[in-house]
Amino acid sequence: MRILFIGTGEIGAPVLRWLLNSKAHELVGVVTQPDKPVGRSQKIEPPPIKSALGVSTIPVLQPERIKRDEAAAQIRALAPDVAVVMAYGQILPGAILKIPHIACLNLHASLLPKHRGAAPIQAAIAAGDRETGITVMYMDEGLDTGDILLHSRIPIAPGETGGSLHDRLGKIAPAALAEALSLLQAGHAPRVPQQNAEATHAPKLEREHGRLDWSEPAEIIERKIRAFDPWPGSYAVVRDAGGQELKLKIFSAELQHEVRLAPGQLQTSPSEGLVIGAGGGALRLQQVQLEGKKRMTAPDLVRGHPWLAGASAL
Repeated sequence: MRILFIGTGEIGAPVLRWLLNSKAHELVGVVTQPDKPVGRSQKIEPPPIKSALGVSTIPVLQPERIKRDEAAAQIRALAPDVAVVMAYGQILPGAILKIPHIACLNLHASLLPKHRGAAPIQAAIAAGDRETGITVMYMDEGLDTGDILLHSRIPIAPGETGGSLHDRLGKIAPAALAEALSLLQAGHAPRVPQQNAEATHAPKLEREHGRLDWSEPAEIIERKIRAFDPWPGSYAVVRDAGGQELKLKIFSAELQHEVRLAPGQLQTSPSEGLVIGAGGGALRLQQVQLEGKKRMTAPDLVRGHPWLAGASAL
């Protein structure tokens, strides 16, 4: 079949590479976001999907807005049988969805209808889910509301982070797509409507969503720290005895069931590091970074900043 790939994020790169090497299907084009300035230097760089193409001569379209008529005309000229969408970053209009002769499929990084939206990987970890996966669905004009073709499931490991789960889901996506395309080609692909009553939502995360609320139970905070690593990152605002406030990034922490501290109360030790009380239980911080300092272990932070003994986390 003639396949058009539409995507931007790194999670879609394994699928793109599989399509490039497929002998059963022909990759006729790639649609991705425009090159953009990145980092402090604002150097113009291509999106990960364009970079993953390497020296390939596959046509690449980078429309500013895929809703524009010009983009639809360019995609129509490629005459795809199936469009495969993964982590593109723009909502496809009905005019685009109608172009493929057979189907427009989306690979979504959750077990729909759970965690519809832009941040399903973080949402699954933060919710304490035991499993997640890739859903291959038929696209409609809603947000992750289309009929389901198949689920590919994996367990969520106890120490899973947003970054590690992202990578594992990317690795299983090609096999999920291969199965879906085989079913479509054979005319046996199922089409199961989603149960909207069971839907949950995972909206786009911004950096400010990483601020931790110490009134929440320690188990929830610990899951958020793992879920938000590397994006959007987790942090506390620490206030010293003089009222100065500094941001403390928290990369990892472990539950302390036997410790009882008030929410936001700090317990420090040069050998054990830093423990912060939560709404239920407490957390011993492991890897941290104080505003203006380098990343370090919590014991190193405490030894270098004795004022933390009289501080609190807001």
